[in-house]
Amino acid sequence: MDTIVVTGGAGFIGANFVRHALAHSEARVVVFDKLTYAGNLESLADVATSPRYSFVQGDIADREAVRALLRAQRPSAVVNFAAETHVDRSIDDPASFVRTNVTGAFELLEAARQHLREHPQDGFRLLHVSTDEVYGTLGATGAFSEATPYAPNSPYAASKAGADHLVRAYHETFGLPVLLTNCSNNYGPFQFPEKLIPLMILNAVEGRKLPIYGDGGNVRDWLYVDDHCEGILLVLRKGAPGSKYNIGGGNERTNLQVVDALCAALDAELPAAKNPALASAGMRSYAELKTFVPDRPGHDRRYAIDASKIRADLGWTPRHAFESGLRETVRWYLANKPWCEAVQSGKYRRERLGLKS
Repeated sequence: MDTIVVTGGAGFIGANFVRHALAHSEARVVVFDKLTYAGNLESLADVATSPRYSFVQGDIADREAVRALLRAQRPSAVVNFAAETHVDRSIDDPASFVRTNVTGAFELLEAARQHLREHPQDGFRLLHVSTDEVYGTLGATGAFSEATPYAPNSPYAASKAGADHLVRAYHETFGLPVLLTNCSNNYGPFQFPEKLIPLMILNAVEGRKLPIYGDGGNVRDWLYVDDHCEGILLVLRKGAPGSKYNIGGGNERTNLQVVDALCAALDAELPAAKNPALASAGMRSYAELKTFVPDRPGHDRRYAIDASKIRADLGWTPRHAFESGLRETVRWYLANKPWCEAVQSGKYRRERLGLKS
């Protein structure tokens, strides 16, 4: 039986990929995760009893831990989601982003090289999951292709760009069978509530302000996480080693449009008049919670992904329109408030690790 090691598999996209891989392949799936604030075993609770799932706690930047993992598991594939990903946090603490995103990628590549020297095998692949933010920002028109020059504008984006360059170099220099994907903004279940969509949903439900950077005109291309995971598994199976593939939803929206759509979806699912947090304040719509705040430094104005390569070469296409994916996301967060509270408080982590509150 094939074994897929998924680094960062307890994070948002990683956990959704683990679930997707178990459902759509026969492989064993081994999750390797440090369990930082954004890595939550609670996100994998529904697959924890699967005989094809196992979990190893560890840090991708820990050389011995990563090499021991590959020696023990002898994977046929590695998919790397392990990363610090929040732009605001990267402005406050760039060092942690360099350590995890750059040094971690380096240690994983070196461990894979050693693994193949010790256990040569045909078909081994290492897929590194990256972001469209490495390309910088766009004007009013155009889209990022696989040939777009890199121009990162935040410490987060720069650290992911550094990792991408290492991945490419290890193929060109050492012949390591790597694959690289660059995705647009993901949304969906199990996303840590610091990101735009879950933050706005939870703030709105609790009657808190909905902070919107600048004029709300920053544009992102939104991709439902299940569609992204389907694309990643397809690239892992059929992508050409040494290649990169952009994965985007083709759903460009301004931040203001996203917040307005969320407010409308919430008004349909949980009307403001029936929400005590809003009704007590005399509010008739979630949109009344919108507030504009000063823009963050280096805030890229527009991203858009040209996903024509993966569509043409591998036959991938997203299954979710933005509106339907957003409705599913809102419903999931409304139905899973205990998960949100647990990951925000860290309670689940203290309990799992035997720590006091």
